[in-house]
Amino acid sequence: MSNDPYRKLATVLDTLPNGFPATDSGLEIKLLQKIFTPEEAELFCDLRLTMETPVQIAERTGRPLEGLDEMLTSMWKEKGQIQGAELGPTRIFKLLPWVIGVWEMQIGRMDEEFAKLSEEYYAHFGPQFFSKGPALMRSIPVGQDVTPTQEAMPYDRVSGIIEKGQSFAVNDCVCRTEERILGHNCESPLEVCLAIAPVPGLFEKQPWGRPISKEEAYGVIEKAEEAGLVHMTSNIENGHGFICNCCGCCCAVLKGINKLGLEDVVNTDHYSQIDAEDCTVCGLCGESVCQVDAISEGDDSFQVDRRLCIGCGVCLESCPVEAITLQPKPESERIASPPDSDAWMDQRGAQRGVDFSTYK
Repeated sequence: MSNDPYRKLATVLDTLPNGFPATDSGLEIKLLQKIFTPEEAELFCDLRLTMETPVQIAERTGRPLEGLDEMLTSMWKEKGQIQGAELGPTRIFKLLPWVIGVWEMQIGRMDEEFAKLSEEYYAHFGPQFFSKGPALMRSIPVGQDVTPTQEAMPYDRVSGIIEKGQSFAVNDCVCRTEERILGHNCESPLEVCLAIAPVPGLFEKQPWGRPISKEEAYGVIEKAEEAGLVHMTSNIENGHGFICNCCGCCCAVLKGINKLGLEDVVNTDHYSQIDAEDCTVCGLCGESVCQVDAISEGDDSFQVDRRLCIGCGVCLESCPVEAITLQPKPESERIASPPDSDAWMDQRGAQRGVDFSTYK
């Protein structure tokens, strides 16, 4: 591994299942130099994906304990470079992948230089990231828009995720924030990124977001639905920690469909279907609503391109004659979500052919 702390850090990030591909121009190094000092980069490389106390980190790595807690806390609370938590008087820390992780946590430090570097890097990062499974996200149908004959899984309902939480926080969308810095203005609401935790009071001690109540969390969902945004969460069965509310012009995931022209970017068990006999060809569903351009005008009605449809159900809300329904995919077309985040990382690591056991 390189002695250059930034190249060493880039190698660590690319060894993790999420990936962090190298570029000929060294864009990834410029991004890391923007975020980390050399000392912080070195310390990041000594962390693992499991939480440890400063004492445990010092004992395992041989680092001096003096000043370690303070440096780790700064990297967590002030710079968004790592994940941390407080258990009474004790703090614990772990490393983060590039996404979902370090990039999202830079929302409070993002400036025009970082935004430009990040957008340029996306052209390299996106194709690699979306070329391997499992998908990072799965869509959650809006409201209760699943067919009555199908029993929805808990992760197919917003309420199924929120009701498992005991603490909640909301923050500005990092994708929309970056686009606005770059002058690509989007009229969608900004403060709609929800975090959810299964323990009470967690976000009172976290640097990310504004703590809110469960009722306020439902209010965020309602605001997002009124704006025609897509609900998405992690592509796992259990342990969901967030709900993103996304637009097709800004969202880094949906841009995989809209700008990179990729399919199977978002996992879903549903697809929208338009009844040609009921459709009045008003065009509301396709012209101003669908966030992935999956709806277009046919000979006698609007039609859904199932290759692109992510089963979010947003188009149902726009139809004045209720000609659109959300249908369950046949079992043969469904892709099972990994049970939890650890299983997701194992499957992703296997798909990419990376051995990240050193960091477990």
